[in-house]
Amino acid sequence: MRVTKKLLLGSVAVTAALALTACAPTAEAPSGEASDGGGPAEVTVGIVTSESGPLAGYGKQYLDAFNAGLDYATDGTGEIDGTTIAVENRDDAGDPDKAVTAVKELIGEGVNIIAGTASSGVALAVAEQAEQNKVLYISGPAAADAITGINDYTFRSGRQSAQDVATAGTFLEDIEGKTVTVFAQDNAFGQGNVAAVEAILGGQGATVNSVLVAEDVTEFTPFAQQVLAGAPDLVFVAWAGATSGAMWQAMSQQGALDEIPVVTGLGDSATFGAYGEASEKINFLNHYFPGAPDNDVNTAMIEAIEEAGGTPDLFSPDGFNAAIMIVHAIKEGQGDVDAMVSALEGFEFEGPKGTMTVRAGDHALIQEMYQAKLVAQDGTFVPELVDTVSADDVAPAEAK
Repeated sequence: MRVTKKLLLGSVAVTAALALTACAPTAEAPSGEASDGGGPAEVTVGIVTSESGPLAGYGKQYLDAFNAGLDYATDGTGEIDGTTIAVENRDDAGDPDKAVTAVKELIGEGVNIIAGTASSGVALAVAEQAEQNKVLYISGPAAADAITGINDYTFRSGRQSAQDVATAGTFLEDIEGKTVTVFAQDNAFGQGNVAAVEAILGGQGATVNSVLVAEDVTEFTPFAQQVLAGAPDLVFVAWAGATSGAMWQAMSQQGALDEIPVVTGLGDSATFGAYGEASEKINFLNHYFPGAPDNDVNTAMIEAIEEAGGTPDLFSPDGFNAAIMIVHAIKEGQGDVDAMVSALEGFEFEGPKGTMTVRAGDHALIQEMYQAKLVAQDGTFVPELVDTVSADDVAPAEAK
């Protein structure tokens, strides 16, 4: 039986000691003094994420929300029971090598809690360091399924790809016996999506096939016709890059969006105008947009981010959740890394998306997902909630 732990905001007492393995020196609190609660006077959390490079926008969303979440979880004080929580940010620029260097430096300074990362490649590299050095690591927006269950020290504060794919399947009332076509680029990204759909929706009884397009193709009409000719019950589109607009135009002009339910992921607000004439015909699976959840935590997060001059977006919950998880881990773990890990396993809390559960067995973050659509409004497109998909219905298979 999983033991559920609730976060009691406003009455938590945070204590911590900084413990490291032989790979780095042990360290006491920077002040060398104890707080009123018996823990160190100050605990430093290292945030390693993209502040520059191609994923800088995702990094900003995460950082803005993390700051809001830390303020929320500490009742606006930045400290708990005399223990100050300091935050040290490092830019990984989306580069695993740069991230590893930053993490090693932080560990060498006595930091034993690391969080962040928008890139899956970075997250996997940092997870390896977490295991080697026995420090707590809470990954951010990075979605690769391989992060879940990778080791005892790694958690995640956002969703993973398997939850995206499972959400796509909810656009059909019953997936068993249906045919799903994956329309994607013929590269690692596209092939990975084919494998995920085969594993998840195929595992639910669907027949999965694919139409893969070379990356240098610029004329997509024949491929849209090929998708139509297969008469699938559902089309899952996994596409990235500069050819997205032309691809969606071809799908729309060939009538694919009128004949077959076509599903893809809804990205951050910067992408809402990228679908052209296809915008209002696409079915979108979604991790988060500000209007999707309706709860007090989401309202608090949105208000805090906007008051600080930021904009809540796709990966805001990931940063906010991470702050709540870290405060809980420090409070319960008393600074011992293994105790902090134990405190997070089975932890259930209220985040911006509602009830979140850290699955004890593999550290997957079980959470609801959304069906959405884009609607025209004042010369632009805005997301609108179609349905909320329950957390249990899209929970990934437990990593072994």
